[in-house]
Amino acid sequence: IAFFKKQVNVPFDLIISRMIEILNSIPTLFLILMIISIVKKPNLYVIMGIIGATGWTGIARFIRAELLRVRSLEYIEAAQSLGYSNFRILFKHAIPNALSPVLISIAFGVASAILTESTLSFLGLGPADTVTWGQLLSYARTIPQAWWLAVFPGFAIFITVTVFNLMGEGLTDAMDPRLKQ
Repeated sequence: IAFFKKQVNVPFDLIISRMIEILNSIPTLFLILMIISIVKKPNLYVIMGIIGATGWTGIARFIRAELLRVRSLEYIEAAQSLGYSNFRILFKHAIPNALSPVLISIAFGVASAILTESTLSFLGLGPADTVTWGQLLSYARTIPQAWWLAVFPGFAIFITVTVFNLMGEGLTDAMDPRLKQ
């Protein structure tokens, strides 16, 4: 059939960008609350999946912006003039140089996901069968004499978020090709 032999260009970049804009137009906490209300018994893995499904947009936009920036650099033009395939240019040159600034954003995204889960558990919307830091902080409000219920989970959240941020900065420094001289 002649119709199926024609090459069709699908604007994936445009479609994905519009999907990201639609997801970003909905407040994330309300979207997570709507999805959790649909799930009958949300456990920790379901909540992590929901947070991941709603939190990928910022990192995807940042990766796209970095790839667009790297696309116009001289070494990409040199690789094109040498006749390298687009696949090789993308995976050998563009992604390694665009990935290093993105790693810090990924670390901040993980830290933000931890804070979102703690917020949901604090509000009583987390998993009922698992003790989480947010549940302990919520429970500490009812018993002000038990100061350790607020201090230790709060300190654990602080340390975990700080460690992920430091890991992101360390990975960025380790993988930055400009610093490997």
